Amino acid sequence: MDKEFYLSVYRHSLAHVLAKAVIELYGPETQYAIGPQIADGFYYDFRLPVSVKEEDFPKIEARMKEILKRREPWTRLEVSRAEALELFKGQKYKTELIQDLPEDEIITIYRTGDDFVDLCRGPHIDNSQELMNAAFEIRAVSGAYWRGDEHNDALQRIYVWAFPTRDELKAHKALIKEALERDHKKIGAQLDLFMFDETAPGMAYWLPRGWRMYQALLAYSRSIQERHGYTEISAPLINKKKLWLISGHWAHYQNNMFLVPGVSGSLAADAEIPGVLSNPQDGLDEAATVKLPAGSPLFNVEQDDTMGAKPMNCPNAMMTYKRTMHSYRELPIRYSEYDVLHRKEKSGQLNGLFRVQEFRQDDDHTFVMESQIEDEIADIIAIADEIYSTFGLTYRAEFSTRPEDFMGDIEVWNRAEAALKKILDKKYGEGGYEVNEGDGAFYGPKIDLQIKDALGREWQCGTIQLDFQLPHNFGLTYATREGGIEMPVVIHRAIYGSLERFIGIIIEHFKGNFPFWMCPDQVAVVPIRTEHNEYGHKVVDALKAAGIRVDADFADKNMNEKIKAFKTMKDPYILVVGDKEQQDGTVSVTVRGSKEQLHGVPLESFIAMCKKMNETRCLELLTKAE
Repeated sequence: MDKEFYLSVYRHSLAHVLAKAVIELYGPETQYAIGPQIADGFYYDFRLPVSVKEEDFPKIEARMKEILKRREPWTRLEVSRAEALELFKGQKYKTELIQDLPEDEIITIYRTGDDFVDLCRGPHIDNSQELMNAAFEIRAVSGAYWRGDEHNDALQRIYVWAFPTRDELKAHKALIKEALERDHKKIGAQLDLFMFDETAPGMAYWLPRGWRMYQALLAYSRSIQERHGYTEISAPLINKKKLWLISGHWAHYQNNMFLVPGVSGSLAADAEIPGVLSNPQDGLDEAATVKLPAGSPLFNVEQDDTMGAKPMNCPNAMMTYKRTMHSYRELPIRYSEYDVLHRKEKSGQLNGLFRVQEFRQDDDHTFVMESQIEDEIADIIAIADEIYSTFGLTYRAEFSTRPEDFMGDIEVWNRAEAALKKILDKKYGEGGYEVNEGDGAFYGPKIDLQIKDALGREWQCGTIQLDFQLPHNFGLTYATREGGIEMPVVIHRAIYGSLERFIGIIIEHFKGNFPFWMCPDQVAVVPIRTEHNEYGHKVVDALKAAGIRVDADFADKNMNEKIKAFKTMKDPYILVVGDKEQQDGTVSVTVRGSKEQLHGVPLESFIAMCKKMNETRCLELLTKAE
């Protein structure tokens, strides 16, 4: 049996066992909703007369094990709608699910023993004894809304880890523990990189150290893009509704946009407007209102001048291209952009840097002829190869095809999908990538790049999207070699994706022990005593002159206290300077992660080593400049 199929049957069956255990423990008034399997186990949603607490977990687990020992048979039955409604009478959520099923739906139920029944398509095990060696453990209980809608009933969701063997469960718990130790929110606070405040939910405050690292990532991206012929632009952060209507985002993305309300229609005669626009010498305050006579210019208001903070850069890139006529000789035209974007999220979905409402992307919109698509995307993939390998990250590709709410002509979509498939087959081999049917953007198919971190977790970061629709919406053209007019194709591209999210990923990937080139502070200088401060300043100045980010502590306090503070910040190198170093023009070097100290290192040699690491962007810390 396929392992994934086996796990789904195994975990889904255990979810039924959990539901039966909860009903036995908390009484027949328990309302049970749904219990799907998830990546590392399953959960089940309940409405209970009491709140389940962590101290209740052992008794629930014990009852589950007791149920398994009963070796009860599992029976699948097909029932009519009327029979199902009668069977689940009094169970609000099961009744609603049944009522929502299509009229011709085959309704199946599963009985476990004689006293528990659940509405389920299956498949499931045949007998509880098949789960006797199950390795499971309740990991958490949280609040949830029925069907994920905050306007519906609040339920209690019990999460359970579940694996085929005890060793697999143990290994997974160790992975979870390691993940918690790598939590970017925890490390970000420890390293003083960023903060959040309730006054700006989901919008990071980048602190001096974090902003230096942020800028290092931007500089690296810009340096690569310059080599590959990209031109950087910047555009307005808010735009009128008209732009989003043309692009199609108003219809597809309006609920995720921060809007600036405008005035619709015209003001009626004798309309009252706030006095905030009045001259102070008129004696009007902010609370005052004033009536304007008919014929005032303010009566003629443009129809619906609502504006929206941009959630993506593409419409601005279209407008930038459209400003002038273009020739086939100019293509490809590559407009990179790092502007701030805003996307409205539900408060419960916000998660540190992983899910924010304000962010930047290493965005690009490249305008090409159809004949240039293959070469251009091959070049983009080469950029992704270079960037991800610099961070020690591997990745795999996914191909997402036409969604149900697609925009444009289906034949154009067919051409776009065929072009991307050809590229992927050539790069990764036929079948060497995953196909996600119906998961493309509304304007075109896409390639997503899933990176893998140090814990083996996958994250979708890079994306390459082929777009035949927006150029049509904006009326974009170029003059062909033959003197005709054609519409360009647009390639939307990002490699980091959201800079905020990517930084969160690499914080956890490196556990805060960043490669030298991207560290907020690359070197820390510690004079042993205040009489060594003068030489310490010379060391700092020499490092800064070489483009090395440096911090120092010249305070009159214990040397070990200073060193400990810098170690907490995970600075790659700590330079200790005293009498001998001052006399010889050297430094004593403590390397992050090493107990050994390098003595008598010539300052020039140390600087050369640092410059080499900045230039090569190597992953490891060097101990000599060879």
